[in-house]
Amino acid sequence: MDERVKIVFGLLGGLAMFLYGMNSMSDALQKAAGEKMKRILGFLTKNPLMGALAGALVTAVLQSSSATTVMVIGFVSAGLMSLPQAISVIFGANIGTTMTAQLMAFKISNYIYPIIFIGFIMNFVFKKEKIRNVGMVIFSFGLLFEGIEVMGGVMKPLASSAIFVDLMGKVSEIPVLGVVLGAVMTLVVQSSSATIAVLQNFASQPGPDGIHSVIGLAGAIPILFGDNIGTTITALLASIGQSKNAKRTAIAHSTFNITGTILFMFLIRPLAAFVQWISPKGDELDIISRQIANAHTTFNVACTLIWLPLIPVMVKIVKFIIRGEDKKNSDGFVAKYLDDKAMSQPAAAIYMAAKEISRLSVHAGKMIGAMKNAIEKRNITDIRDKYVDEHDKVKELQNIIVDFITKLISSGNLTEKQAEQAAGLMVVSNNIERIADRCDEVDGLYKKILDNGQLLSDAAIADLTACMDMTEKLFGESMNAIITGDSETPDKVAADKKKIRKLQRQAGKAHLARVKKNTCVRSLTADYSALLYSMDRMADNCISIAEEAIDDFTFDKLDIENMDSDSEVMVKAGAQA
Repeated sequence: MDERVKIVFGLLGGLAMFLYGMNSMSDALQKAAGEKMKRILGFLTKNPLMGALAGALVTAVLQSSSATTVMVIGFVSAGLMSLPQAISVIFGANIGTTMTAQLMAFKISNYIYPIIFIGFIMNFVFKKEKIRNVGMVIFSFGLLFEGIEVMGGVMKPLASSAIFVDLMGKVSEIPVLGVVLGAVMTLVVQSSSATIAVLQNFASQPGPDGIHSVIGLAGAIPILFGDNIGTTITALLASIGQSKNAKRTAIAHSTFNITGTILFMFLIRPLAAFVQWISPKGDELDIISRQIANAHTTFNVACTLIWLPLIPVMVKIVKFIIRGEDKKNSDGFVAKYLDDKAMSQPAAAIYMAAKEISRLSVHAGKMIGAMKNAIEKRNITDIRDKYVDEHDKVKELQNIIVDFITKLISSGNLTEKQAEQAAGLMVVSNNIERIADRCDEVDGLYKKILDNGQLLSDAAIADLTACMDMTEKLFGESMNAIITGDSETPDKVAADKKKIRKLQRQAGKAHLARVKKNTCVRSLTADYSALLYSMDRMADNCISIAEEAIDDFTFDKLDIENMDSDSEVMVKAGAQA
């Protein structure tokens, strides 16, 4: 086989192993630490410095700044994260992604196959999911290093090629050429980690003198800058079709790397000198991989420190580029928090689904309140338009939520715990929809009574209103148990369920007593009993929601920290009723 063909095939095969290993390791790390990752984002975005720390830690877990950026863009688009918060996380993500290059700098070629074997055994033999995930992390880690070794092996002939050596010399003399080369490489591969790994391997090859690197640190740094710029294309693509703030977040990512590159293009020699000073000492070929990793980290840390106090300036820049605000969409049929792009990030997708279900519960709660008012005032016409609108919102949102959760479960990306959480979300969502359907039954029965020109007695209205009061309280308490994780609330729900059932039995007996005294119409008995039965079924649905909390499933444990104002009203109503 021709030598050039061998080099191309070796590079492609090694790159494939590296990318597969990197993606597999990222997926396994996410399954092993996805919930902790969400807590990091939830608790560490209070100020820019903590936001940057959150971005760095999450990216270190995911081993991909692109994955973190895509996730943050989804949160911004859903309104779960503000633009300044997102920008600070993006800054941190650029630091976190440098950990990959630091790992690549370790010389572990003698231990690759034992690492792959140990990881395979842990993943293949053990049944416990956590151990299998750890095994996949170890196996993938070894595999990506094997890919690097393959690429390094086939690149050795290139180091002695006069054409290639001449090209590298031009890169050292014309830094802009290196930036363009690095950006194009990353655009093609869609992974800055992969192109930096290739750069580290190639830089470790000897030049014509057999002593010094074929490219040297000063020649590698511009390519490194280009790698950073090229990786921002993933964020820009992810922002297509998203909100204006999501687009601004992606542009902030690009602006961060482009401005940093422009600044440090004038400081390549000082940067190289600083990196050489902080890096281990020794022969250039032995330490240049670590020097490149340190240059990558230094560049991103320096850019982050420069930009953190200037986040308001960055916000103004991206708002100047993407002008205007998103049009307010008053259509309740559109999901506010769900984003299909989050399917590859299960913990983020579950977070979004829980937020949407909180929103669904608000509309169902409004339906209960509207029906109570209609019964109490003996007038269903005035509130019917509002009631029908809320009912339509619940039905449409429920369909969207079920479709989202179903796609999430069928994606195959969920751990056992995440699958249980997704199932719990489905149960809660289904019960909220059933409560809305029970309200619809009450509406139909009450409308039938009024359309027939019949009237319930004041005593009957009082009993029905009392039952609806208890139902409204029960629903608020059950959602409170799920949303806040209050361990005592499920017991309150169970106690109130007994009270409402007792109230319904008393209402039924009181109606029959009134019929006997001719103070209530006998022909209304069936419809009145059906009304009480529908309310009883609503109470059962509330119990089913609360039982999910009893089974240790709560939105609180899904890191739902910042509910919208309507959801807070729902929780407070349940607590105070």
